[in-house]
Amino acid sequence: MSPYASTSLSPPARGETPSKTRSLLAACVAHALHDGYTDGLYAFLPIWQTQFGLSYAGLAAVRALYYGTMGGLQIPAERALKGFSARGALLLATLIAAAGYLTMAVPMGFAGLCVGLVVAGIGSSIQHPRGSLLVHETYAGASRRPLGIYNFSGDLGKATLPALAAVLLPIVAWRPVMGLMAVLGLLVSALLFGLAPIAPTSPPAKSADGRGQGRPGGFGLLTAIGGLDTATRMGYLLFLPFLVHQRGGASASVGLALALLFIGGAFGKATCNRLGERLGVVRAVIVTEAATAVLIASTLLTPLVPTLVLLPVLGIVLNGTSSLLYGTVPDLAPAGDHGKAFAIFYTSVTGSGGLAPIVYGAIADDSSQATGILAAAATAALIIPLMLVLSPRLAQALRGQST
Repeated sequence: MSPYASTSLSPPARGETPSKTRSLLAACVAHALHDGYTDGLYAFLPIWQTQFGLSYAGLAAVRALYYGTMGGLQIPAERALKGFSARGALLLATLIAAAGYLTMAVPMGFAGLCVGLVVAGIGSSIQHPRGSLLVHETYAGASRRPLGIYNFSGDLGKATLPALAAVLLPIVAWRPVMGLMAVLGLLVSALLFGLAPIAPTSPPAKSADGRGQGRPGGFGLLTAIGGLDTATRMGYLLFLPFLVHQRGGASASVGLALALLFIGGAFGKATCNRLGERLGVVRAVIVTEAATAVLIASTLLTPLVPTLVLLPVLGIVLNGTSSLLYGTVPDLAPAGDHGKAFAIFYTSVTGSGGLAPIVYGAIADDSSQATGILAAAATAALIIPLMLVLSPRLAQALRGQST
């Protein structure tokens, strides 16, 4: 098998039971809310910078309280909650995250904001590994497409909550908007109570689906690539609200820009998977990362309206690449331990997403915003040679599945 060949996408089993559908829906609803919580924070960044007198690096550090907590606790959360049912784990995750948003809504100054971000990050650290593992356990060897649906559902939250926040912020103060998002979390918790399975789930036997027999080095390299891909995305998102403001856009324009980028990203999940089927994972990632680098640099040269036109196209490649990488995790999972592999992969991408904007912010503080944006574009370009190194290892993994 060619190192550029893609894995086939197994359709969900026919005669899918209502319990499977409810489990998938529960995972998707939780994913949409938590990803919306995560990226909805971008709409608040300009307000926090003004109110608390933060630099770019300081602003990124404040946001890293959420993102770093979410990323750093995913492996401990996956281990600690193994005996929990999916209902218990997802409810706990959502209630804690909503409590964090409620804390930020209370007027307790900068300290309250920081505490709320940490609490919300703790909640979201539970959701990602347990949600993806629920889907994998529910569908076993036919989990690739349901995992794609789960991955896509996060983009629905990314497209909705940031836009909602940005529309409300010119009308009401930011703390009531935080309170409204906390109430939304409580409503989702009630929905999860009726959808998620109550019985503890037992993971499928390791490598029962023939995926992930432990290729040395392959998973580590894939995890590093996933981290760089996320660093590119989060670095650009750090600067996007300010880029829009510099071009004369108001808060509503920031919300529109974020929504266009995330809508493009949601569409990219489906588009990039099809591109992967046609070109293979390696070639598809090379194409999307090259396009990401070019389009990020292009938004530095365009006025507001052309920038808004470019953003959905940029979103397709900026966000869609993650679907290609995420779908490859079971193929390269060490010893076929899918639950641990998902937790490690998510830790890498979320940790990178929390730390990288601090680096890009420091670059912008020392030079210019344009230099920070170009650094994000260069990170996307760096992935291309790394994918070429991963290519033979991925080919070995795919050959192992075919034998």
